[in-house]
Amino acid sequence: MPRISANAPTVETRAVPSRVKGVPADPQKFAVSVRPSRIDGQGAFAAEAIPARRKIGEIRGESISVREARRRARGQARIMIVEVSERRAIDASQSADPLRFTNHSCAPNASLRIRQGRVEFYAMRDITVGEELSVDYGESHHEGRLRCRCGAPNCTGRL
Repeated sequence: MPRISANAPTVETRAVPSRVKGVPADPQKFAVSVRPSRIDGQGAFAAEAIPARRKIGEIRGESISVREARRRARGQARIMIVEVSERRAIDASQSADPLRFTNHSCAPNASLRIRQGRVEFYAMRDITVGEELSVDYGESHHEGRLRCRCGAPNCTGRL
């Protein structure tokens, strides 16, 4: 099950269509900005309309063992680590990808998918400009000890 959490400064990125040989492609398919969130700390916000079922982008980071991921997550309130398999995890805490600030919601507008070791985000419905992007983290390194702040009517209360 993917595990993730997020927070930090205000930044906006825009997907660039052209590629330069030897430079990795920008994983963001839609413009996303980072700014203060009503849910928690910083959040990822749609800077342009995002149609339902479209890939929003990805988060990249350091590939580490699950054991190291759990060691790094221990005692942290803000975790930017996603387990991509039973043995590997991605630590996005040093990543420049704005989707690393995607907060949890019990009523999300996006989903997180692990595909070929990549952490991808997809719109579950049409998302409007300025709307905060959110996913349901499911099982997390917080192990039910962190209070959920999403404010959704169906909020489970804990992460």
